[in-house]
Amino acid sequence: MVKFSISAVALAIGVGVSSTTAFAPISTTSSSRRTIAKNTPLHMSDVAAQSPLAPLTVWGDKIPNILESQKELKSSKIEFAPTIKSSDIGLASDDIEGQLAYVKEHAMEIKQQMVDNGAVIFREFDLMKEQDGFVKFYEAIGMKTCLDPLHSVSARPTVNGEKNSPVYEAVNKESRKNFFIGMHNEFVGTRAPRAAAFVCFKAAETGGEFLIADGRQIFRDLKSDLVEKLYNRNIRYSVMELPFFGWVDNLPEFVQPGVMGLVKGLASTAINSKVDFSVDLQWGEGGYDNVKMLQARAPSQPPILSHPVTGEPHWFCNVHSHSSKLRKDREEVYGAERFEDGASQINKSDMFYGDDGDISDADLEHMDEITMKNVQFVKMTEGDVVLLDNYKCMHGRNVFDGTRKHGVAWFEGWEGEEEMKAKVAGVAAKKEAVLA
Repeated sequence: MVKFSISAVALAIGVGVSSTTAFAPISTTSSSRRTIAKNTPLHMSDVAAQSPLAPLTVWGDKIPNILESQKELKSSKIEFAPTIKSSDIGLASDDIEGQLAYVKEHAMEIKQQMVDNGAVIFREFDLMKEQDGFVKFYEAIGMKTCLDPLHSVSARPTVNGEKNSPVYEAVNKESRKNFFIGMHNEFVGTRAPRAAAFVCFKAAETGGEFLIADGRQIFRDLKSDLVEKLYNRNIRYSVMELPFFGWVDNLPEFVQPGVMGLVKGLASTAINSKVDFSVDLQWGEGGYDNVKMLQARAPSQPPILSHPVTGEPHWFCNVHSHSSKLRKDREEVYGAERFEDGASQINKSDMFYGDDGDISDADLEHMDEITMKNVQFVKMTEGDVVLLDNYKCMHGRNVFDGTRKHGVAWFEGWEGEEEMKAKVAGVAAKKEAVLA
């Protein structure tokens, strides 16, 4: 979910208040590279400090026949998230040099597994128990880091606390331990990392499992009539609420329309200046105090995409994490999140059809059922890593007790990605030639 800085928004629109990742696509000319100022401190490394922005989301072409694509997937064998254990490849868990040599030698094979199977789980690798070894691990594979996709709207803390570190925290706060992070792909506005590596530096005493699910399986298992409806109407995220405007109701009635128009204009300018996508503000009533609020909605987007490399159709929709109904349902099981500041009032999301129509409770419950049916609960221990394709594999996090320290590195791509695309294109061309 995307987290906005409350102080930045409030100051920009003149409101006096104290201070899980998805928006919709628009055309943009923003550069994928960020210029680093001369006085930027270089802490972790020059490479980390100069990491590019997360790449633009690859939305791809419209799928001609969405139900035929689902039918074809139903008859296909889907393999998901194989595990590589150090002991299974003949290495001791403390053989750090051997482990590093292994991932270098098998780098292309590992990346192909990630693309074909959505994710690869590494276990018993002492190499990745510390941040330096984790960085060596993904560099040896040939993964290309990028900045956190939240970079333009909020600062996610890094594991070691250094500003330019490439390894970010993966929601370890004690205040959010009973907040079940729903399944989602990581994308913010027009940008989405191509891949990610999640690492465990310290496992929670209880719970805290890293959750993964294959987007192909979710697309395959959803009811066909719902798939057709969602794909034809698209979906739209409500990405935040500004519940600061109860004072408007106290103004003379004839003044309210003009004030509301002015406030909406100022807020729209402030928010859209912070992000590289268009946000539409709508007046409503809500928030935790049921006061007049502005709800920010992103443009509509398709809930199903063709994979950027393989061309396979897959679910790419964060309804599970962003639906307010599904979050409330989970609160009945796990308890409400312990909100610490006003930012929690801003960072409220919801889901609608692309035409702003409401998604029925029954359909939301079905999507929740199918999603959870396909979720794997990965209990990670120190040094374990899940390398995942951010388009094909969704992720989330279970509730936990104790102290948890997990990290994540985001990737704009990897060495050999273009060769993979060329290989797929070649196979497709041969198939077409045979059919012709």
